[in-house]
Amino acid sequence: MRRRHFLKAGCASLLGLGATGSWAAAEPAPTSAVAKAKSLIHIFLPGAMAQHESWDPKPEAMSAVRGEFGAIDTKLSGVQFGELLAKTAGIADKLTLLRGVWHNEAAHERGVQTMMTGWRPSPAIVYPSLGSVISHELGSQRNLPPYVCIPTSDPASQAGYLGDVYGPFDVGGTPTATGFQVRDLALPKGIDPTRFDIRRGLRDVVQQNFQSLAAEPAVLAMNEFYQKAYGMISEPVAREAFNLGAEPQHIREAYGLNPAGQTLLLARRLAQSGVRFITANYGFWDHHKGLRKGVQEQLPAFDQAFAALISDLDAQGLLDEVLVVVSSDFGRTPKMNIDGGRDHWTKCFSVVMAGAGLKRGMVHGVSDSTGAEPLEGAVAAEDYGATVLQLMGMSLEKRLMAPGNRPMAITSGKPVQAILA
Repeated sequence: MRRRHFLKAGCASLLGLGATGSWAAAEPAPTSAVAKAKSLIHIFLPGAMAQHESWDPKPEAMSAVRGEFGAIDTKLSGVQFGELLAKTAGIADKLTLLRGVWHNEAAHERGVQTMMTGWRPSPAIVYPSLGSVISHELGSQRNLPPYVCIPTSDPASQAGYLGDVYGPFDVGGTPTATGFQVRDLALPKGIDPTRFDIRRGLRDVVQQNFQSLAAEPAVLAMNEFYQKAYGMISEPVAREAFNLGAEPQHIREAYGLNPAGQTLLLARRLAQSGVRFITANYGFWDHHKGLRKGVQEQLPAFDQAFAALISDLDAQGLLDEVLVVVSSDFGRTPKMNIDGGRDHWTKCFSVVMAGAGLKRGMVHGVSDSTGAEPLEGAVAAEDYGATVLQLMGMSLEKRLMAPGNRPMAITSGKPVQAILA
């Protein structure tokens, strides 16, 4: 039964297919909200990027709070970013900045779950990620997976009580300047990935990995399902969406010939092609020590890539229909520690948004003189999640069904109305 379950649910989850073998939702589910965004690019910075070195510097504070970097002016009067975000400072008038986001989950795993799902972790239920909710409600379009993670997903990105069929499709590798292509699907545990190549087709996987089941009716009935799955990946529109080689060299260079640049360029291609929700993971920001070196090694590449993404979307007229979000586990402590780092801090950190349905060039929330707590405009993680869902057209009053026919609220938060256009 476990092997049969994999056949029906495991592969399906990778491709955004419904458990019955049809597309997860051929037509968008009815919603009461007007969708502002057609696609969402969620740039996640795992490990918790320090807000003082990025979105909320404190140049007038004492050195232990200020840290080792300066601050620079942005396109917005009176608003500064950390000095390593020089390119992003130049497009700040296209951004919406939340400077008072908070939650209470100081452990990485729980913080990531909170930011990925818009719910505080619960021992009673595993909540679906925002991407899985979108996949469940809107399904695929243009024969593309509705939900994609670059390069791979983590447990907090999964579908929780909605079931594996609404989990993400993992690209499975970090895009690089040359030679990147999506060849292998990231398979659930139990399948040898070295034997799985989409060019051989999914029917072969059944024959090679499930010989003992190959003649059983349950497996025979899945052949059509697998051919649909293979068809999606082999469709020209899908193959082209993942084809970074189709981008002009000057565009690739503008984003940066590095993992940050090529990851965000791929995310743009996927959104432009019709993927509903893309999570782009970049870097590792858990700098309890050596923060200066860690930030210097990662932030300039992000700065170039992010500024290029927003400028590119805007130039193509896509920023009015694509929502972009930059988030992290939580924030970091107002004061540097004795090891030249910052520790975990959940009471006040920043989230950056841009695009569809948002007021441009807006800063919502003000933190205190050390960045320890919001003075005004506090945004709970649940409210951030509700804002994302509303912008994607979700009915916030809707109930989703958990196992046992238990109706579950789609969110417990309320949208941040002040930032909505």
